[in-house]
Amino acid sequence: MRTRAAVLREVCTARPYGTSAPVEVEELELGAPREGEVLVRIAAAGLCHSDLSVVNGDRVRPLPMALGHEAAGVVEETGPGVSRVAAGDHVVLVFVPGCGHCASCAEGRPAFCPAAAEANGSGGLLHGPSLLRDTAGRTVHHQLGVSAFSQHVVVAQESLVPVPDDVPFTVAALFGCAVLTGAGAVVNTAGLRPGQSAVVFGLGGVGLSAVLGARTAGASPLVAVDPVPAKRELALRLGASHAFTPEEAAEGVADVTGGGARFAVEAVGSPSVVAACMAAVARGGTVVSAGLPAPGRMLDSVPALAFAGEGKSLVGSYMGDAVPQRDIPRYLGLWRAGLMPVEELHTGTLPLATGELNEALEALADGSAIRRLLDPSGMLPA
Repeated sequence: MRTRAAVLREVCTARPYGTSAPVEVEELELGAPREGEVLVRIAAAGLCHSDLSVVNGDRVRPLPMALGHEAAGVVEETGPGVSRVAAGDHVVLVFVPGCGHCASCAEGRPAFCPAAAEANGSGGLLHGPSLLRDTAGRTVHHQLGVSAFSQHVVVAQESLVPVPDDVPFTVAALFGCAVLTGAGAVVNTAGLRPGQSAVVFGLGGVGLSAVLGARTAGASPLVAVDPVPAKRELALRLGASHAFTPEEAAEGVADVTGGGARFAVEAVGSPSVVAACMAAVARGGTVVSAGLPAPGRMLDSVPALAFAGEGKSLVGSYMGDAVPQRDIPRYLGLWRAGLMPVEELHTGTLPLATGELNEALEALADGSAIRRLLDPSGMLPA
C-alpha cells in the first residue's frame, strides 16, 4: 500500500530547520504485515528530541529514514501469528520491541533486549528488514521500529500496547516515550519514596513527565530547573514546589532541600547538566541520567571523590527502565485519577506537511516547544 511519511535523507545541522528543511513528506510503498507484524493507522505522533538528534546527527542512524517514534493509533490489519492485538484496537506504539525471551526481557528489562537493539540499529523491524520503499524502489529505514510520522506503519506486535478506546489519542501518544522515559526515571530507576526530595533539570516532555512522576510518588520538596520561564511555570502547575533557572539552581536547591536533594533527574542530554545534578544532590544522593547526549561527548567535570568520598551515585535510565505492558496501563490509571495530567504537555497539533514539520523541529531545537503532535491521518479533533 502507499503511505505518506516524513523522510530524512541527509543529516542536517543548518538552522533554522524551517529554512534548511531537512525532512520532507514523501509518498512511500509500505509492505504488508509479515508473521508477527501489525498494520496501524497513526492518529497522533509526538515530536521528541530523539527525533531531532537523528536529524542533526547526534544519534547515528541508517539513512534515508522515515522518522517518528512516539505515537498512538488504530490497528487495521494483523499478520499471521499475531495474538497481542486485533483489528480495531487502539494502541500506543513503543520504540523498543522487547522480544520477551532473552535474559534482559526475562529480568524485566526489555529496554535492553539485544534483538530489539539490533533491529532498531539496522533500521529494520524485529521480525525482518525494512518494509518501506521510495518511488524509485530504494529502501527507506524505520526509526526505532515505529516511523510514526506516517499515515500508516507496519510494526512488530511487540511494539504495541493496547489501550482503552476512550483515552484520547493526544493523551495516549505521550505515554509511548515522554511518560515512559520521564516518569519511569523517577518511579523505576530512582525508586523515589514519599517525602524524599527531588530536582529535575530540563523541562521538555521527558523532564516534565519526570516532574509528574515525582509528584505522584510523593517527592517533597520537588524542584524544577529550566531556562525557559513558561516551562518553569508549567512545572509549578504540574506539582513542582519550586522552580529555578540554571543559574539559580545551585543555591536554590541547597536552600529548599537543606543542603542537597536525595535525587536529581537529568533530562537534557548534556554532560555539564549531569555535573550540575551531581552538585545538586546531597551526600548519598543519586543522579538519574535520562537525557541522550551525542555519542562523542564525555563527562569531564564530575569530581571523582563524589562517589567513594560522598557516596553519590550516577545511574543511567533508558526508556525509564520500563516494562511497557505493565507501566502504560499503570500510568493511564494515574491519568484517569487526575494525578498525571499529561495533556498539559501538548502544545499544539500539526498536519503531516513538510513546512509545518520542519518549523516544529526548529521550535523543538530552540526550546520553545514541549510536545507538538502530528495528525498524519486527520483523526484528531480540530
